[in-house]
Amino acid sequence: MTMRSSKMVKVPNELVNFPNKKGGLKLGGMSVIEICFYTQGIKGTFFLQDHLLLIVKSGVYTVRFGDQEYTMRSNEMMFIHKSMGVEYEKAGEPDSEYILDYMMFFLNEKIVDEFLKFAGLKPICLVNDVVPITVFPINDRIGSYIESLKPYFEHPDEVKEGLVRVKLMELLFHIADSNDRLLHQMMQPISKDRGSITKIMEENFMNPVSLNDLAYLSGRSLATFKRDFQAIYNTSPLKWIRNRRLDKAKALLAETALSVTDICFSTGFENIAHFSKVFKERFGLPPSEFRRQLRLKKDA
Repeated sequence: MTMRSSKMVKVPNELVNFPNKKGGLKLGGMSVIEICFYTQGIKGTFFLQDHLLLIVKSGVYTVRFGDQEYTMRSNEMMFIHKSMGVEYEKAGEPDSEYILDYMMFFLNEKIVDEFLKFAGLKPICLVNDVVPITVFPINDRIGSYIESLKPYFEHPDEVKEGLVRVKLMELLFHIADSNDRLLHQMMQPISKDRGSITKIMEENFMNPVSLNDLAYLSGRSLATFKRDFQAIYNTSPLKWIRNRRLDKAKALLAETALSVTDICFSTGFENIAHFSKVFKERFGLPPSEFRRQLRLKKDA
């Protein structure tokens, strides 16, 4: 993934600061359905705290994860697994006056479990080819469902949470009917490789991950993840992440012209004062002074 120069937005928690948000419905105080509208191109990054179903009604929405790129166009949708940091680029198309019109559905594990009980579905066997991102077309039933949501966004604060829950259940029914394999994947962690902790840590140490996120990505319970991590690294996950971020920040200070602020956000720190403090504790100098000393040595 390309280096970020701004803070990664955590969604849905930080959707209040998300660009081009038009309206939303909440469940349990958390945004679960968002409608967005934009007329120009925009780029950014976000970290998913819940599964995301992204539906594009008009425009182009591209997501990059690792070295893979996934693009949606009008009347397509994308499912993205939770606990992932992705880059996005979105814009309208010339033949639609550059209008970008899309919806975001955040599906946490509780909602998925409620649906399985509500629908009377039994636990599903593990999927062998779970993929982090899937793109598929919108069928007529899902298209009609999207249209049925429009009235709710006229006065979102008046929509009762029970009705929001029912509408999410309806969406999952449509998904199950149109693409049952997607529902299977929604129930599974991305990784089933019991030896995957090292790979997961290297891929995610700069993302705003929690221990629960890392355990989920590794296919382990939180307790098992902590135990296995300790056996591999002989330290705690949080200490390892902080030190790995600091090592990366040190390298960026030495090898790039990125500002200290950009390096702070790019390496996963969310507060510049905290970043400077822990950097000094680790390397003896605050970041700006560390860079200055390096340049003096090079010029000597």
